[in-house]
Amino acid sequence: MATATSNPSQPDPQKFMHTSGAMDPVWVHKQPFDSFPTFPSLSQDLHTDIAIIGSGIAGAHIAYELVKRGHKVVMLEARDVLSGETGRTSAHLTSDLDDGYIEIAKKHGEEGAKTAAEAHSWAVGRVGEIAKELGIECEYRRVKAYTVSQYEVGTKEHDEEVKELKAEAEKQKNLGLESSFDPNLTVRGWTGKPDQRGGQVVANQATFHPTRYMAGLLSWLKQQPNFQAYSRTRVIGVHEQGVELLGMGHKRVKIDTEAGHTVHAEHAVEATCIPLQKLAIIAELEFYRSYCVAVRVPKGSVEDCLLYDAADQYKYARLTACDEKDDYLVVGGCDHKVGQEESTMRFEELEKWTRERFPQAGEVDYRWSGQIIEPVDHVAFIGKNQGCDRIYVVTGDSGDGLTHGVIAGRLLADEIEGKENEWAGLYSPKRLGSVLKSLPHLVKHDVQINLQYKRFLETDIKDIEDLAPGCGGVLNPATSKPLAVYKDPEGKVHKFSALCPHMKGVVCWNHVEKSFDCPVHGSRFSKDGVCVNGPAKMNLSPADKEGEGDQQYAEGSAM
Repeated sequence: MATATSNPSQPDPQKFMHTSGAMDPVWVHKQPFDSFPTFPSLSQDLHTDIAIIGSGIAGAHIAYELVKRGHKVVMLEARDVLSGETGRTSAHLTSDLDDGYIEIAKKHGEEGAKTAAEAHSWAVGRVGEIAKELGIECEYRRVKAYTVSQYEVGTKEHDEEVKELKAEAEKQKNLGLESSFDPNLTVRGWTGKPDQRGGQVVANQATFHPTRYMAGLLSWLKQQPNFQAYSRTRVIGVHEQGVELLGMGHKRVKIDTEAGHTVHAEHAVEATCIPLQKLAIIAELEFYRSYCVAVRVPKGSVEDCLLYDAADQYKYARLTACDEKDDYLVVGGCDHKVGQEESTMRFEELEKWTRERFPQAGEVDYRWSGQIIEPVDHVAFIGKNQGCDRIYVVTGDSGDGLTHGVIAGRLLADEIEGKENEWAGLYSPKRLGSVLKSLPHLVKHDVQINLQYKRFLETDIKDIEDLAPGCGGVLNPATSKPLAVYKDPEGKVHKFSALCPHMKGVVCWNHVEKSFDCPVHGSRFSKDGVCVNGPAKMNLSPADKEGEGDQQYAEGSAM
């Protein structure tokens, strides 16, 4: 089996077409990028029943459910399949949701919280069902989830956290989850400091290898006569056309691509992490980076579970296969808003946390980060987009993007077919009540976002000569527009507009992932200006002919 490391000795000029960061996730250890299914670029206009934009877990599951029901489906992907956040997850499959059911109930009521518990529990099992049905070997297994206190046993802080964990366990139990608080819980393998005893236990959770699963699912789809997929086909517009009023007329969807080809569909789904639009739902989302390390531990030395540290800057961990001698302990956390904080010390913090608690930890082989999108009311938006009848969105993963993506498969297949779905009201993008309950937080978030436009008055570098090889930054001279500048390891300079095409925020250099990140709404661009995270639809504009050539080469359109 081919393997890959976090820092290959021969950089791939098209790296950002395979994944959304410079650092490789641990999943390439068993499923390297060159083993993913491949698809051609769109070269003509098409007509289809349903068009799905995005090839991550949401897009693939929506396609699977619709194809199984006999619909004709076309999938469009701006870069290579699995190049987005599904390939950079820590891969927990859980109904023990990050925001907690006490908080979800405050926004959505008891029935809403119960619906969320039912939907995510179904999604955890659905992955296992499909893996078994299609014969996908992806390390899927049922495990328990443990949430423990970070504080020393006997301290006031520990007692307060235990009280909160007990309350959450009771809430989950009342909602139908197999949840309890065990005062004697000890996680096998946690032998370091702080001492750990007691925690919340949730049974029937799961873990798996995300890209092995997704590669298998996409390979199956590729063989189906009613499915087509096109990669390196960037969508720049999704529009409803026609009239649908009082049973009269008929709307359709027109999808425009960067290359000039058009897809006409009865329905379209934006399974793109973030919808390709200006505001509306986007104003109700917050954008975070989360960090992961994969640390070698002797096989069998750490309990196979989903582990959560209850701290504010909480950590999470799980195991995945490494080799005959070791497993990988995948540890994540240290979240911060995109483009708004320095990222270089996050890996050191994760490694320190791991070694303090698990002294048997060995080498760190992989370090990477991924994007998390937090809705203001803790629940994803899945359904008809605001103001639309035939365009659907999936966004706002709230740290549980895998199960939200699986939920979207069933929910949107039902909605497209006009079938009633008991989850639709909770996840509707047109919901209002729970968003209004979050209005104070929404206003605070909006103010904080607008403050990021201060970047128009800031410059990272005063002269391009100041940049070290392999680094980037924004040059913002008072006499012209700000430039995003990257100096490659050979000293060649790449220059692009520093204005995000979405809402004209000035991007920031991400030292870890070698990308330019927008602090306003989370759009991200490779060192060559290629868009790797929306809501921006387009790349950063090249500042000169040389930059244009660099970008075309990075996209594979000028080989």
